[in-house]
Amino acid sequence: MSQKPRHLSHLHAQLAQLQANLADTENLLRMTAVQAEFIRGLGGWSGGLFMAASKVLGEEVVAGSGAGTAATAAEKEKEKEAREAQEARETERGF
Repeated sequence: MSQKPRHLSHLHAQLAQLQANLADTENLLRMTAVQAEFIRGLGGWSGGLFMAASKVLGEEVVAGSGAGTAATAAEKEKEKEAREAQEARETERGF
């Protein structure tokens, strides 16, 4: 029967260690919950930044391609008018 007090003492020590570990786990879970809220906020900010960047870059691409198309069309029209004017001058001269 001398082993029973030793076993009880050992179980008491293990129970104390278990309670300490549970207290640590509880504190870590509280900290994780707080950090999860901050991470959620960071996700919102980064999503907003990506949407803003996408909008700005999208507008630049659209404006760039639109301006490029307009400039190319205008240049083609000027070249056509220049050819027609050259042909008209050559026709007047008799060439």
